[in-house]
Amino acid sequence: MTNLQKGDTAPVFTLPDENGKEQSLSTWQGQPVVLYFYPKDDTSGCTVEATDFSALLPEFETLGVKVFGISPDSVRKHTKFREKHNLAVNLLADEEKAVVSAYGVWVEKSMYGRKYMGVERTTFLIDRTGKIAGVWHKVKIPGHAEAVLQAAKTLENSSSS
Repeated sequence: MTNLQKGDTAPVFTLPDENGKEQSLSTWQGQPVVLYFYPKDDTSGCTVEATDFSALLPEFETLGVKVFGISPDSVRKHTKFREKHNLAVNLLADEEKAVVSAYGVWVEKSMYGRKYMGVERTTFLIDRTGKIAGVWHKVKIPGHAEAVLQAAKTLENSSSS
């Protein structure tokens, strides 16, 4: 398992979004990117997180920041999830779990004593040079999207000065 930290180069990838369109991290080189990894479409916590990021998307876009949600769900599930909750953020399908593995968020979890593999809710803020500028592990959802937005704002200020 990789333990990516601030200052590390973000692993590049290409994944299909909810429309089946390929999205590559390298395409967004030169602008900041938020990748928030979440366990599963249409579960309570994941829905709140996606709704929060969607609500703040105009502010992220004003800063020139791209926001992507990534989970192992299929393109079809992402499409339904996005339509059902009127989400604005792009959702990337990592069915092979290559990207969740590369970012070190595919981990052993435990619920009611049962161990299983799953996504640890984690967010990465990647600067315009492709370096990780911020990492939030084991995300607690309330206020999280706002905290990431604040970090993106300071990133913008430090690069423009």
